[in-house]
Amino acid sequence: MLIDSHAHLEMPDFRKDLKEVIQRAKEAGVEYIFTVGTERRDWKRALEIANSHPSIYVILGVHPHNAKEIDTETYPILRELCRNKKVKAYGEIGLDFFRNLSPRDIQMRRFREQIKLAKELGLPIVVHDREAHQETLEILKSEKAEECGGIIHCFSGDYEMAKACLEMGFYISIPGSITFRNAEKFQEIVKRLPLDSLLVETDAPFLTPVPFRGKRNEPSYIRYTARKVAEIKKISFENVAEVTTENALKVYRLKL
Repeated sequence: MLIDSHAHLEMPDFRKDLKEVIQRAKEAGVEYIFTVGTERRDWKRALEIANSHPSIYVILGVHPHNAKEIDTETYPILRELCRNKKVKAYGEIGLDFFRNLSPRDIQMRRFREQIKLAKELGLPIVVHDREAHQETLEILKSEKAEECGGIIHCFSGDYEMAKACLEMGFYISIPGSITFRNAEKFQEIVKRLPLDSLLVETDAPFLTPVPFRGKRNEPSYIRYTARKVAEIKKISFENVAEVTTENALKVYRLKL
């Protein structure tokens, strides 16, 4: 059994064949999928998908790209939607200093606000960090994010950052980029991290693993990421599947 801990099934990429995508995931041994609504227009769609499929759960929040769009209505709407039992985490939230689609000062302010909201809601957080490693750590520490815990999604920092995140009780999530030829540094970090701190994710439709790189990613491909983790750590695929599944169930507080 595998869990895709982070996908975006609500995106237009899956509008035409969502049913088939979900069926392929089941056939590939993917027991649960967590789909992430990152902006207001996607939140209800994510919930509609989850409410129609017992194997799908939801993560809701405002992505750093959309931080500048937060207004007086945003948090009240999120508070209401997050009451749905299908919502298992708050996110993805954080900082993206690579694309800078929202001003950096706004990203940082909204990141802090959303950590506070997640704690108020009693939900773990899913953190987006791209080219903002030091700032992300500083905010997580100053906002005492260990009180809610969560996941560093699509981890891209160094080993020291990973250690600091683990010390705060966060899990490190491994995407399909671990299979890329230029991922040696990332692979070495994964090799050094304990398996009980790891999750696997697709981030579908993005970051498609080898051998499908260049095509749309989907949850059934999570097995290629898990196989690569097993290869790196020199353990069985079954061991990776079992432990990463247990980890996902723990962080999302999901009981079988």
